[in-house]
Amino acid sequence: MSKQFLVIGAGRFGSSVARTLYQRGHDVMVVDIDEMLIQHISNEVTHAVQANVTSEEALQALGVRDFDVVIVAIGQDIQASIMACILLIELGARYVVAKAQTELHGKVLKKIGVNRVVFPERDMGQKLAHSLIAHNIIDLIELSDDYSVVEVASPEEMIGRSLQELNLRARFGINVIAIRSKNGITNISPAAEDRIDQGDILVAVGDNKSLKKLGWI
Repeated sequence: MSKQFLVIGAGRFGSSVARTLYQRGHDVMVVDIDEMLIQHISNEVTHAVQANVTSEEALQALGVRDFDVVIVAIGQDIQASIMACILLIELGARYVVAKAQTELHGKVLKKIGVNRVVFPERDMGQKLAHSLIAHNIIDLIELSDDYSVVEVASPEEMIGRSLQELNLRARFGINVIAIRSKNGITNISPAAEDRIDQGDILVAVGDNKSLKKLGWI
């Protein structure tokens, strides 16, 4: 089902989010004060508008209540980011996601009522570090500070064994929620008797402490 997104800030992060959402069939409006950035992305989203998002009148004119999600992707200007978020919340935006530069910036955004705060640079850095340390990690999604979903190449010691034998849930509190075989077939919600084969990719969810014990993050 198509959703409506408003992306504020057409820098690297904002434009990447906007393009991806648009390519997946959603309505995307991008707003930035920089006319060059707006011209650059105008053919790759539904609408691209030049506006000063720290102006209440400008945001009101965009009809922020009409969007399912507003993403504040403002770059280095922390003050503008905070101001835009305050105005969006006051104007009744349904759900606000904002990019934070620092932990302190993130705390302020949470305090003013932003629904979700993201740290793109920090999170990408963590993903890269994890992938360099543990060669079997394919992807990592942090659900919260304590829980993650990981995609890992089947460890040598688990090959040929069933999920029941491995007993990961009882031993580590980790749930294997999918197994993808090397021929590309994905087994969603695998059964206890399902065995892990050479070349399988496991998708597991668990708390970060347990995942670390297994060397999966």
